[in-house]
Amino acid sequence: MKIIVPMAGRGSRLRPHTLTVPKPLIPIAGKPIVHRLVEDIAGVLNQDIEEVAFIIHESFGKKVEEELLAIAKKLGSKGTIYYQNEALGTGHAIMCAKDSLSGPAVIAYADTLIRANFDLDKTADSVIWVKQVDQPEAFGVVNLNDANEIIELVEKPKDFVSDLAVIGIYYFKDVAVLKNELQLVIDNNIINGGEYQINDGIKQMMAKGMKFVPGEVDEWMDCGNKNVTVETNGRLLGFLQADGQNLVSSSVVCEHSTIIQPCFIGEDVILINATVGPNVSLGNGCHVVDSTIKNSLVQNHSHIKNAILDNAMIGSHASFDGNFTSISIGDYSVLE
Repeated sequence: MKIIVPMAGRGSRLRPHTLTVPKPLIPIAGKPIVHRLVEDIAGVLNQDIEEVAFIIHESFGKKVEEELLAIAKKLGSKGTIYYQNEALGTGHAIMCAKDSLSGPAVIAYADTLIRANFDLDKTADSVIWVKQVDQPEAFGVVNLNDANEIIELVEKPKDFVSDLAVIGIYYFKDVAVLKNELQLVIDNNIINGGEYQINDGIKQMMAKGMKFVPGEVDEWMDCGNKNVTVETNGRLLGFLQADGQNLVSSSVVCEHSTIIQPCFIGEDVILINATVGPNVSLGNGCHVVDSTIKNSLVQNHSHIKNAILDNAMIGSHASFDGNFTSISIGDYSVLE
């Protein structure tokens, strides 16, 4: 089994946090989004992962590439880096990794997190992972027949089709079939929304009678912008606590302070006259003094003083001293 992870964009909706760190590498509950995603998929598949292929922009740099290869190595897998330097769509991104497109594979876009527990349908040519949603008109959805097979993909339907939204994770029994169809999409310049889309390759597979079935996840957590990323951090902390994970480092210095679970608190954090939690992540080396923080996400080595924070997101090496509440500041920012 292979995992193919397109993650070429930095993530404009999450600025300023993605100016210095690509969105898939922003830590959520102490671990980068893409790291959690790959681990979660591997856990659901419950089989050996032969290769993890990452499609990135060349500007991400060698340090990022080393971090990604380390994720694959931790799974006992080969890690491969491919480049997509032009934003030409999901189908084009996948084809940038065409040398790895053979055999069974999962394709997963690195801006989402999941909680799932199901067995893959080995009789199907493909599984499209979906989640039941309240407003299906805002998503791409699948249309099912009476045999619970996917017969159509519909993007943001005006009229009700189904409430099962496509979350951007796909399994292919032989991903080479998708590669061949996407090559036809590119060769014939089939463009939707100004880009080459994975859906056009999938639709060609469906037209040839291939069997697609849904795989429904229990939880689908977006990391698209600041507010939903902070919300996802809180939800994930709750799940990890329920799993029995201890997320507070033993090296935390806690003077006249209170930690309200669930929280992730990294190595060498200092809390003085502080109340932290619930639903807070503090990265390694943070200092929090005379402050109250809840429902917030703070990266590494940031200093926070005299603050009352709620629904805040603060980058690494930032300094914050003030009365703002729902702030969003990036790495190396100073707000006093």
